[in-house]
Amino acid sequence: MASIDPKQLSTSKLHGYLLSAVAPRPIAFASTVDSDGNPNLSPFSFFNVFSTNPPILIFSPSRRVSNNTVKHTLNNAEATKEVVINVVNYDMVHQVSLASTEYPEGVNEFDKAGLTMQKSDLVKPFRVAESPVHFECKVNDIIKLGVEGGAGNLIICEVLRMHIDDDFLDENDAIDQKKLDLVARAGGSFYSRARKGFFEIPKPLSSLGIGIDNFPDFVKNSMVLTGNDLGMLGNVEALPSKESVEAFVKDLAARYPNIKTATHRQKHKLARNYLSFGDVQSAWKILLS
Repeated sequence: MASIDPKQLSTSKLHGYLLSAVAPRPIAFASTVDSDGNPNLSPFSFFNVFSTNPPILIFSPSRRVSNNTVKHTLNNAEATKEVVINVVNYDMVHQVSLASTEYPEGVNEFDKAGLTMQKSDLVKPFRVAESPVHFECKVNDIIKLGVEGGAGNLIICEVLRMHIDDDFLDENDAIDQKKLDLVARAGGSFYSRARKGFFEIPKPLSSLGIGIDNFPDFVKNSMVLTGNDLGMLGNVEALPSKESVEAFVKDLAARYPNIKTATHRQKHKLARNYLSFGDVQSAWKILLS
């Protein structure tokens, strides 16, 4: 067995060991606003429940290892002392991953991830309508664990109000864990699905994904593509060129001779098939054909 002194490792190497070994971890999909009311949305896997009376949740936005800067969520929580923590289930996990992209300050991740802002009852940050459970919280304290890259910041949140989608409650008003179908984070690009076990989602591009708000309307408003499908499509740096679409469709016609006359619905179903194999570029070329 390897015995390791954490002080002898680079921060990034230690980070990888810790996140792979301490897993799976629940995800806090944290919604905040800045002092001017601009919304921000970001997931954090340093998260759990720590008390029932009072009801306390704690999550920790770490300082970035690469340049020792802090996340907008931390700045907003310090400025407004309010946050909404939304839980993450499988039906929305690709959109949550897309929202983790490091967009510039002022960019609304709700729009980028194609998620719906729902007004809260008691706090200013918006709830994520697609999430099955929301916690409106006040920030009781923020404990800074260090000043170097990788240092955590414990945001101690007291739950003021909970919202639970009725579809996930059983006949006894208890949460049905199988229906809830939560997901959790592990190391690297791995996630865990409560009902199924491990699966993998590629991390968002280091460059910025275009986001769902930049989709053509006929894709954004699809009656076939799911939120996860849209999340995968939104994590491309640019749409394929007209020339590449035409070349792809020409080759595809050998297998699907009716592709040029197919309806949007038929193309969306075919694109979903490609997305199920992780082939996002081909899916886009079909949608744009």
